Amino acid sequence: MATTRILEGLGRFYIVLLLGFLYLPIIIMAAMSFNASPFYQLPFEWTTDWYQSLWQNDQLIAATWNSIEIAIITTLISTVLGSMASLALYRYEFRGKKVLQALLFPPIAIPWLITGTAMLIFFFGVGIGRGLIAILLGHVALALPYVIVVVSARLQTFAPELEEAARSLGANQWQVTMRVTLPWIMPGVIAGGLFAFAVSFDQFVVSYFLSTPGQTTLPVEIYAAIRKGFTPEINAVSTIIIVVSMALMLLTARFFKFGGEK
Repeated sequence: MATTRILEGLGRFYIVLLLGFLYLPIIIMAAMSFNASPFYQLPFEWTTDWYQSLWQNDQLIAATWNSIEIAIITTLISTVLGSMASLALYRYEFRGKKVLQALLFPPIAIPWLITGTAMLIFFFGVGIGRGLIAILLGHVALALPYVIVVVSARLQTFAPELEEAARSLGANQWQVTMRVTLPWIMPGVIAGGLFAFAVSFDQFVVSYFLSTPGQTTLPVEIYAAIRKGFTPEINAVSTIIIVVSMALMLLTARFFKFGGEK
């Protein structure tokens, strides 16, 4: 009994340490965004000046909107294309299917430094060059494998007999997909979309290779700002993004249970 209590105490202590390691830097960063000192000096003096300065920083605001727009468009494109590809891989047998499934994993495993270099060379070779369009295409290419893998994993739990039963009752292929298959795989589609958004919004390496001056994303702009000199405005925009992201995640968890029930 005593040994069990000791192990339980150690387990709880380990969880507290782990959560502290993950969240303590974020909490400190958010707190310092309200500190009057630009050099993080103590004692702490409450202010919202850095948030007011943020709205006057046109470069940082423009980069933030670029990241949001690219991430949303990437999520929509990769989720739709990835879900369609997952359904095709699940339903049909064709030559080269195993090879295609195997080729989904190298883009996830290959370092983004190599991927970014390859994309830069390719886009210049085909005449696209650098810019927001190139960044969007690069992000879609990076996010697609994540969506396909997640949705395909969800499809492995799907019973084909449900589609056969729907067809026997007179449903056509579109009705079967929209009313039987899609509701079942929706948790996987949502999870894949969240992966796609996170991969796009947080992407630095590929965005750095493909961006041009004046057309950058938030991670690239933050990197450039840190090189010039770190300012608490970066803490402010990061805090806003964290709060919004956590709110969206809580709403998603509230309305969609990833076991398939709504």
